[in-house]
Amino acid sequence: MRRPFALLAGILLVGAFAVPASAADGDKSFTIKDTRITESSGLAASRQHPGIYWTHNDQDKGAYLYAVDSGTGETVATITMTGVGTPRDVEGIAMGPDNQLYVGDIGDNFGGRWPYVWVYKLPEPKTLKDQTIRATQYVVKYSDGPRDAESLVVHPKTGRVYIIDKKEDGGHLYEGPAELSPSGSNIFKPIAPVDLWATDAAFSPDGRQLAVRGYLGGIWYDWNGGKIKRGERLSVPLQGQGESVSYSADGTKIMYGSEGTDSPVAAKDAPGDGGSESPSGSGGSGSSDASDGDGGSGDGNVKTGAIVLAVAFVALLGFRRLRRRR
Repeated sequence: MRRPFALLAGILLVGAFAVPASAADGDKSFTIKDTRITESSGLAASRQHPGIYWTHNDQDKGAYLYAVDSGTGETVATITMTGVGTPRDVEGIAMGPDNQLYVGDIGDNFGGRWPYVWVYKLPEPKTLKDQTIRATQYVVKYSDGPRDAESLVVHPKTGRVYIIDKKEDGGHLYEGPAELSPSGSNIFKPIAPVDLWATDAAFSPDGRQLAVRGYLGGIWYDWNGGKIKRGERLSVPLQGQGESVSYSADGTKIMYGSEGTDSPVAAKDAPGDGGSESPSGSGGSGSSDASDGDGGSGDGNVKTGAIVLAVAFVALLGFRRLRRRR
């Protein structure tokens, strides 16, 4: 008669020791610890390396990208891009289809001094180590003249590149050609207004949502095939200088980054189901609960463990009563 008790004890142990998903899953808050990264201006979740986020400085001594492990906050790989000129003001990074990284050298602090800007594309390395990778450089011009921008997004299904310019009274979403050309200029045209002074933006993994952030707030849009429809405000945390945003790889969280040494990256619930399968906009805005991204007790795995523990406890009591009756 001891075997049933051993079985129940095993169930109890499973429930008791259920722990939250590891921060290495990439859906928890973390701090960038690399002292070289003082102006993290863009953020992009890796799809082939769980828990890894790519970032960069807006003003750096070279064409560098950094792979940061969200579980430790440490840089696990530094990429040096070749085949590009000297970067001027790198403000955005995005993951496109087929694990292609897109980097936006699109900043213009002079509000329109540069007659053209650049977008770089390179394959995300399969092995995370310090290495040099050749990138393709694309010249970008706007159909209505030069402008400052900090938000680069790439649709995860079509691979089309978009830029949002930065204006205090709200900017515009600019659409690039269906395919960028490495020769000549790629003309980006405005297709929709954006109600925000945008410092970064990101697509959900399924491409149905577009999250746009500013220094003090954010808005998510239903992509709607490019005819964006405004959703609700995002739960953007208060940060020293909020510069970057990315969905987690599974789409359940939106990650908000800031500039500065030891800069924090805060995780908040994504709208709806995070844009994984069902249509976007099916739920409310991101939660403002302070425990959302801090690895607190609200994690789904902890809840599951608690339920298993409770069921096992009830089963144990019922078994003991049945045994006493016998």
